[in-house]
Amino acid sequence: MKSLLIRLTHGLSEQDISKDELPYVNDFLAKKYITEKKGIYKFNSKYRAGTLGLIQNSTAYLNVIGENVKDLFIDDGDFAKAKEGDLVIAQRLLGKRGAPSAKIIEVVGRAQTYSVAYIISRDGAKSLVDLKTGYPTGVEIALKELNSYSDGDVFKVNNQDYTIMEKLGNMKDPLVDEKIVLAQFNKHDEFEPEVLEVATSFKEVDASKYPKRADLRKLPFCTIDPVTAKDFDDAIYWDDNNTTLYVAIADVSEYVTPFGPIDNEAIYRSFSIYLPHRSIPMLPRQLSETLCSLQAHVDRLAYVFEMKLDLESLEVVKSKVYEAIIHSDRRFNYEEIDAYFNKELKAKNANEVKIFDYITKLRVVTDKLKEKRLKIGYDFRSMELEMHIDENSNIVSTTYAEETPSHALIEDCMLLANKAAASQFARGIFRIHEPPNQVKIQKLYQELAGIGMFIDIKETIKETITDIQKQAREMDLESEVDTLIIRSQMQARYAPINSGHFGLGFEAYTHFTSPIRRYSDLIVHRLLKAINSNDTAEGSYVLRNIESLSMTISEKEREASTIEVEFMARKFARWAEQNINKEFKARISSTDPEVKAELHDEIKGAKLNITSSENATLFEDVTICIDKVDIAKAKIFARVVQKDID
Repeated sequence: MKSLLIRLTHGLSEQDISKDELPYVNDFLAKKYITEKKGIYKFNSKYRAGTLGLIQNSTAYLNVIGENVKDLFIDDGDFAKAKEGDLVIAQRLLGKRGAPSAKIIEVVGRAQTYSVAYIISRDGAKSLVDLKTGYPTGVEIALKELNSYSDGDVFKVNNQDYTIMEKLGNMKDPLVDEKIVLAQFNKHDEFEPEVLEVATSFKEVDASKYPKRADLRKLPFCTIDPVTAKDFDDAIYWDDNNTTLYVAIADVSEYVTPFGPIDNEAIYRSFSIYLPHRSIPMLPRQLSETLCSLQAHVDRLAYVFEMKLDLESLEVVKSKVYEAIIHSDRRFNYEEIDAYFNKELKAKNANEVKIFDYITKLRVVTDKLKEKRLKIGYDFRSMELEMHIDENSNIVSTTYAEETPSHALIEDCMLLANKAAASQFARGIFRIHEPPNQVKIQKLYQELAGIGMFIDIKETIKETITDIQKQAREMDLESEVDTLIIRSQMQARYAPINSGHFGLGFEAYTHFTSPIRRYSDLIVHRLLKAINSNDTAEGSYVLRNIESLSMTISEKEREASTIEVEFMARKFARWAEQNINKEFKARISSTDPEVKAELHDEIKGAKLNITSSENATLFEDVTICIDKVDIAKAKIFARVVQKDID
């Protein structure tokens, strides 16, 4: 329903209405919520769709969906029986003084279609309560059925009709954590038979079948990825004689056609999800890990950006993007390339000699590119947490992954290709990052001043932040301060019209380099192919619902991120439950509005809710004692028992 309402906000083409959506469209049309003109259905200007926000003192705000506008004020008496979190249609109250306001006309569903609930015993009676709120779910269960369940039994709930969809397991079992985080957003690993049938129908690449593609199989491409990677989106080659970088990207669009079974599932998923022990792919593994993946020693279809650089200005002076066939000579992991840079790894054969030769020369170029980029954009040092779990789904260890020279080399190659792609169109899918909100920036300055930093407000935010980062390095708080800076920024998102990328300092940016795991990149590939072939009809076809698609993909990105973060939080809670009353090293990570800390011990990264701490100072090192753990909500409660003094 939410997707339908977003598309109706921007204009929904008649041919894009599914059978399931048609009754709603006809109903809205009859009630005059929407209008129809030349086969395009769109909300009447009087009406808005949204989710009902926090209700306080018989008033609330409607969080409008589908467009970036201010929330609408909902006064007492204008709720129409809607509850917090409901998905509603509202009528704007025009001409009314004060903040823009509206009244709710109809409740059309719940903002969160699915939720997770579990059985608890309270006052001698069993109840099914929402995992996040602890409140009863509203699901009607016969007393006999309710009593047949055990305490801690976990269920997936459909919030539209308040019914139980399936039993996920029991809260005592660590293996239920994965099912919980996926069920919240109705994510699943399995693909429908129709999707798998198409995915398995493709044959191995036969170069003779693609005479129009550029044959780049003689170029010594290589891939550089994490050691655990199975899907290889990108391969690179640097032609030093012609100062030309080739970035070859898996040509997913050759296999995944618009509105086919695989495409429909890919739109729904929009992103691959990466958990510590496995991934939930956007595309069937027959494509993501095999036919589309740029594996070594096999022919693969690729979409290639060829970019000639001026080594003085470090600008791309000439670029072109085209369909090609490549044959990657070597699959490297980051550790191998770093070992080579540290003179700890030597070439094993003639092909590796060629690759290491151009990788060495390319590193000089990418180091300079990064240096130039950071004069405008930001260099954030927030470290990515890596968690390792055993076969029983319990934590074995956690570490922080740090950027190494091999990571930096690949990053700047991909940034260059993404920038080049964004320069090709005026309307499409851009990756935008707006300048920060001044209120958040001022709060950041106040927090940092509280730990003894001198905040020297300079002519630009960039100069001020750079000075703050310099002080953070001197205080050995680089990653902590960078995390605060990132929190003060606007969230990057996808949009059909470019407005620049503040964090990177780029005038235009998009995502082109990961179509195996991001749907946005697949759309960009389709659009560029239409532009290059002067196919205006195909270009219009690709862009038909681009506004709603951009918003939907942005939302799906947040869902994927939430799943990944919440899964780790659940693992940390399991670990903490086994360590109640034990003491550990931690660092205060927040003091306002609540005191929180982050574990900095043998196990790193767990977020702690501090219940007792006098005069806690931001980034202060402390010893904490774990007091209590809420497994259902994945929250750890601890108290400070000692302030650590160097």
